[in-house]
Amino acid sequence: MYRIIFIIVVTLAIFSGLLLGTLNSETVDVDLLWLQIQWPLGLLILSSVAAGFLLGIFLAWFFTILPLRVQLRKLRSESPYGQSRSLKDNNA
Repeated sequence: MYRIIFIIVVTLAIFSGLLLGTLNSETVDVDLLWLQIQWPLGLLILSSVAAGFLLGIFLAWFFTILPLRVQLRKLRSESPYGQSRSLKDNNA
C-alpha cells in the first residue's frame, strides 16, 4: 500500500516539476552579492522550494527530535534496568 502511495507522490512531484520548469523557462538574474548568475525561473523556484523543505526538515529534527533523544538517553541512564532493556520490555 505504501509503495503505491510513494509511486503516486513521486510521479506527481516529477510531473509538477517538469510542468513548472516548462512554463517558467525564461532566465532571471540572481545576485548573491559575491556571485551573479542567470537561472531559468522554474529552476530557481524548484531549488527554493527544495531548500525550504530541507531547512524545515533540519529545523524540525534539531528542535524536536534531537531534544527528545537527549531526554530518552537521560531517562535510560537513570533507569534501574540500565540500557540493556528496551522500552517495550519496560512497558510489559
